[in-house]
Amino acid sequence: MNLLFAVDDHYVEPMLTTLYSIYKNTAKRDYQVYILQKQSLAAHDKIDRFLQAMGMTYHPVLIDPDIFQEAPVSKRYPETIYYRLLAHYFLPDQLEKILYLDADILCINDLVPLYETDLGDDLYGAASHAKLTKITDQINKLRLGNSQADHYYNSGVLLMNLKAIRQKVKADDIFSFIRENRLQLILPDQDVLNALYSQFIFDLPDQVYNYDVRYSKLYELISEGKWTPKWVVEHGALLHFCGKKKPWQSKHLDNFGLLYAHYDHKRKLFGNFK
Repeated sequence: MNLLFAVDDHYVEPMLTTLYSIYKNTAKRDYQVYILQKQSLAAHDKIDRFLQAMGMTYHPVLIDPDIFQEAPVSKRYPETIYYRLLAHYFLPDQLEKILYLDADILCINDLVPLYETDLGDDLYGAASHAKLTKITDQINKLRLGNSQADHYYNSGVLLMNLKAIRQKVKADDIFSFIRENRLQLILPDQDVLNALYSQFIFDLPDQVYNYDVRYSKLYELISEGKWTPKWVVEHGALLHFCGKKKPWQSKHLDNFGLLYAHYDHKRKLFGNFK
């Protein structure tokens, strides 16, 4: 199973918790973990030892930052968020599939069914939160001039069909779009993904593979009582802690925040590496 992350030094610890949760809940696999990074991470040795302890192999992938000079960046949206859009330029040519995950995600059940999803000719497998944000979905279509798109997809979980992506996703197209639309971009990488490639995205169920923990009550409401937190724990695979409040912050200790805190604690006990 090929896994992909894009982090800086500030997100190493959350990423390790994500990886630990995968290790605890996914069937044994040959895990190859590729981490896109602007420069060698300060915790390089710690990451390597931690992954080895879980039977995973660490592949650091250094990115030339000059490539992203035209991309709008900010403290909240560092240039690392663009790495996933052009990951195929930097990953080994022999890779045909890889699962990208944000570092604010927790795996609570087996990822094998997701990883083995047949994408056909689609470029990506991703989930939309359209059921939760129908009005926002329409606004995004107008804002990005993409009225034909079925949904606005979240880019935090991307199953990548690298063979197809290498043929269709070009850096020049992405940078041209950014230059022409930078004032309209709110979530830049996600906006680019949806504006240029939404018609080539395989729709994944967000309640299973990209559950937005901020909307647990709404999930339960729109499913007529089916998608309760208990159902999510039993049937969901990936919890996504979207937004500014992150689960490693002490104030974020609601239902799923407590679950995250448990895995974070167990991860630190398991991998007490300096």
